[in-house]
Amino acid sequence: MNITIPATRPANPRFSSGPCAKPPVFTLENLSDAPLGRSHRAAVGKAKLKLAIDQSRRVLGVPENYLIGIVPASDTGAVEMAMWNLLGQRPVEMLAWESFGAGWVTDAVKQLKLDAVVRTADYGEIVDLDAVDFDKDVVFTWNGTTSGVRVPAAFEIPADRAGLTICDATSAAFAQDLPWDRLDVVTYSWQKVLGGEAAHGMIILSPRAVERLETYTPSWPLPKIFRLTKAGKIIGDIFEGATINTPSMLCVEDYLQALNWAESVDGLKGLIARADANAAAIHAFCDSRDWIANLAADPTLRSNTSVCLKFTDTRITDGAAFAKAVAKRLEAEGVALDIGAYRDAPAGLRIWCGATVETSDIEALMPWLDWAFETEIAALQAAA
Repeated sequence: MNITIPATRPANPRFSSGPCAKPPVFTLENLSDAPLGRSHRAAVGKAKLKLAIDQSRRVLGVPENYLIGIVPASDTGAVEMAMWNLLGQRPVEMLAWESFGAGWVTDAVKQLKLDAVVRTADYGEIVDLDAVDFDKDVVFTWNGTTSGVRVPAAFEIPADRAGLTICDATSAAFAQDLPWDRLDVVTYSWQKVLGGEAAHGMIILSPRAVERLETYTPSWPLPKIFRLTKAGKIIGDIFEGATINTPSMLCVEDYLQALNWAESVDGLKGLIARADANAAAIHAFCDSRDWIANLAADPTLRSNTSVCLKFTDTRITDGAAFAKAVAKRLEAEGVALDIGAYRDAPAGLRIWCGATVETSDIEALMPWLDWAFETEIAALQAAA
């Protein structure tokens, strides 16, 4: 094979969709102010946790009358906390167009035993949102981390809805505009768009969600790690930094540094612009090639963070093996780490384009996709 190797390499080959690349300014020295060996309930620990909540509100633009809490078990813990506390009072619709949404369906139907309306769509597509009854409680992901699709900007959740909207926004928060007045519960984790460390989740509650919590008691038991109320009232301390269980103060410090960086790049506006530029570089590449395409055929549905690609060349007979071989070649060259499609998703590649990724690194990676594709095709032909 005589295929030219690209001259330029990405400065940072980390394109994983979680945990994601650290902010460009990250250094271990920046974490030196972490109160290690101190109780998270000491004044210094409480102050750090409260700062993380307040700064998250400022960067995301969360309304002042919404509550924000740091909770255990990453985004998964936050979503399940919301479901276990809030569902069951009203009829429910579950929307799923990727792996994690499918997991919430399993929780609702098989664990909570709810007689829910379930709407699903294939990877790369989305359900008919106009058919959803928002007078029911609705659980959905805003951005499909494993499918590369998101709720289109043109869609509006009804302002006069009777039900609650519970939104898993883990790969949308800090990269996409979220309509706070139309969302009653929003969850995310630190390790996505801001490149924080794993294991900590965030739950954001609207006044409507708080009212539900204080007027409704689920029929099923609530583990201590899920409890948001006591004697019929919201446990306010959780939303002031008094976490349910012990957080990592090193991870808290890392999240605070990421939030500082976010504000230095013009906050949410700057973060969205960075993600948009990253995704646009991949879209332009795919538009000029006939062997690769975005998994989301409809441009209005395409994610600007988790960009999922599929190989379309007819010479490829085993798509899963081909995609795995391409990803392996790129990793062996040290130019792209962890970009294989999610295990439950269609065969292909998944390239993270969140704000901590530099557009110059995305642009440097694109010629390597050409190289890896051509190299693998040549290998297949030689073996035929």
